[in-house]
Amino acid sequence: MKQHPVLRLLMLALFLALAFAPFLFPGTKSLATASRICIFIVLAASYDIMLGYTGIVSFAHTMFFAFGAYGVAIPLSRGWVGWDAVLVGTITGAAFAAIVAAAIALLSLRVQKIFFSMITLAVASFAQILATQLRDITGGEDGLTFSLPTALLPSFRFLADPIFGVRADGRLVGYYITASVALILFMLMRRLVASPFGTVLQAIRENEFRAEALGYRTIVYRTIASAISAAIAAVAGGLMALLLRYVGPSATLSFDVMTDILLMVVIGGMGSLTGPALGAAIVVLAHYYLQPLMQMGFDQLSFVPILPALIHPDRWLLWLGTLFVLIVYFFPAGIVGSLKRR
Repeated sequence: MKQHPVLRLLMLALFLALAFAPFLFPGTKSLATASRICIFIVLAASYDIMLGYTGIVSFAHTMFFAFGAYGVAIPLSRGWVGWDAVLVGTITGAAFAAIVAAAIALLSLRVQKIFFSMITLAVASFAQILATQLRDITGGEDGLTFSLPTALLPSFRFLADPIFGVRADGRLVGYYITASVALILFMLMRRLVASPFGTVLQAIRENEFRAEALGYRTIVYRTIASAISAAIAAVAGGLMALLLRYVGPSATLSFDVMTDILLMVVIGGMGSLTGPALGAAIVVLAHYYLQPLMQMGFDQLSFVPILPALIHPDRWLLWLGTLFVLIVYFFPAGIVGSLKRR
């Protein structure tokens, strides 16, 4: 299906902005923001495979995200510092996430959808409690801090001279590793949903009984989709661990992270992958820059009665929620769905 020209332009702009982010938006905060956008694009798109393409409403996606993050953090925090530790931790976290997701799906997908959602919520809550209790492994509520491979450290220089005014250090290496892995995973997901396997998933979403009648074992397809989605989310978790140099329950297992993922998918548009990508960019940018923008407006309009009180930077969460409500109200099918309708 051809994409709407506006959507193509938006995706091209997003790709170019992320590809040249260190040079277009120099600074540590801008680079961290761009890295988070890349990571959440993968995380939201992987969740869209379950929600948008298969019709599975799960609240355990942050648990799989955490598996990848802890998989990388545990060996690094114990002194095994190197790319082999990162690779082994990522693969282990992704494999464990896929196995757990498949087990949950096989045991729970036969029940009604609402009950499956409640089961995933209970499992995610249990994982959060477990992460806080197993202090010897996970660091408990304090989490784990660790050292990174030398090539990712700010002190590392792979070129003596700056590139277009940007220092050629470990942060630049880390960003492009994150962006490259995110791009590869996103293209693999695009290929997956465009394959016959993806077509079957959409058929199951639209009419499970008809798909079953046509000979497709829906439980098998849904289980495979859950496992793939969980494994990709775990890889995103590993990238987040390298970005933060810290992993804890609040950073990976919090329900706030799950809420952000849902917002990204709903705002961008379910069942498209490009929608969650746009939604991820909007939500992350709003989290990072809405409050500073409100601070600027507050300073500039301090002489106007009432208005400064409304846009006080301390009320940024109120306006963030209002912004999301307005987007959902005016784009009920998400940005991508609304463009397709037109």
